[in-house]
Amino acid sequence: MSTTTTTTTTTSLFSSAPYIPPDAIFALTAQYNVDPSPVKVNLGQGTYRDDNGQPWVLPSVREARKAILENGLYHEYLPILGLKGLRDGVAKLIFGGGYDALAQKLATSQAVSGTGSLHLAGALIKSVTPKHLLEKRKVYIPAPTWSNHHLLFSSLGFDVVPFTYYNAHTKSLDIDSYLSALRSAEPASVFILHACAHNPTGLDPTVEQWKEIGAIVKDRGLFPVFDAAYLGFNSGDYDADAWAIRYFAAELGIECAVCASFAKNMGLYGERVGAVIIVTADGTTARNTQSVLESLQRSEISNPPAFGARIAETVLGDERLKGLWFEDLRTMSGRIAEMRRALVEGLGRYAPEHDWGHLVRQSGMFGFLGLSKEVVLALRDEYHIYMADNSRISIAGLNTGNVEYVARSIGEVLAREQ
Repeated sequence: MSTTTTTTTTTSLFSSAPYIPPDAIFALTAQYNVDPSPVKVNLGQGTYRDDNGQPWVLPSVREARKAILENGLYHEYLPILGLKGLRDGVAKLIFGGGYDALAQKLATSQAVSGTGSLHLAGALIKSVTPKHLLEKRKVYIPAPTWSNHHLLFSSLGFDVVPFTYYNAHTKSLDIDSYLSALRSAEPASVFILHACAHNPTGLDPTVEQWKEIGAIVKDRGLFPVFDAAYLGFNSGDYDADAWAIRYFAAELGIECAVCASFAKNMGLYGERVGAVIIVTADGTTARNTQSVLESLQRSEISNPPAFGARIAETVLGDERLKGLWFEDLRTMSGRIAEMRRALVEGLGRYAPEHDWGHLVRQSGMFGFLGLSKEVVLALRDEYHIYMADNSRISIAGLNTGNVEYVARSIGEVLAREQ
């Protein structure tokens, strides 16, 4: 009796999946974590650290969290659009004295931190764009920018176009190229604008330059999307950091999107608390737009996470806690500014042949050192100082115990490059 064996070749559904390298910043932190050196410095990931190099729970957040727990913490679903108190509180905070005039024109939704806010805004723009216009609606992002901007909008199917933001030769904002990109873009093109504390360069337009940008945006009928991850965290003054958003929406009457996050400015990194606010032309448009946001939110995450959102809502809804939070913002921004000054002073001592004036012109969490990749790798391999390959550093990773070491190490590597 004979038997017949049939061999079946199984082809994986995922056989065509490419290998995508890990995110550079998270991979850098992973490399830092396994480095056994007793002397090492992480200047990669943008998270605030105190002068002991430790995470800091803001006093305002600690009090809000205590109040929530004392009143009873429930794990019920939030509404699809999230906590109304949070949504209204964020909008009032961002638009300040201009909120009342804009309130009926706003469509809002809670979102999963800054990333989720940007993705939801992008999905909204895609959803309301007629199919025959979708290929023409380009999304312009500054070069350089936060790496996730490319991924977010290209994954939604948009043609992502970089425009020159930074002049590497002068180590300054290239305002001429910026304005030229605005003037040459087709009407209804989307521009991603950092509201403040540009990541990675730390260079923001001046008030007068923002006015030039706003005039062109209005004249050309462009749609700005403000990435507002650092409001209040940049200068310690929330009103100052939100100036450009308020000017575009209240003064110029421009439709726009604001993508807010409380990761940095409340230290709620892992809680993923954010909100997207759409400024529309009128109340009817706002109502319709909000219904689209709700539908998109339902299809993507059903409803947003609650605990961090309740913390932010509690802080914004209590005048005493909000005042304490504003003090926390000044504490964080003040320490970062102090470390920036200390680094510049140290570099002036250890690498005096180089001009470090560009670091003084920058602000916020990040510093763009302007070092070559070879120098960056030497600092990583020999001195255990970790920073992005483009020499962007998180100033918050510096403290009184390591800033001298970092400045001296940079000076030593640069001296060898001469």
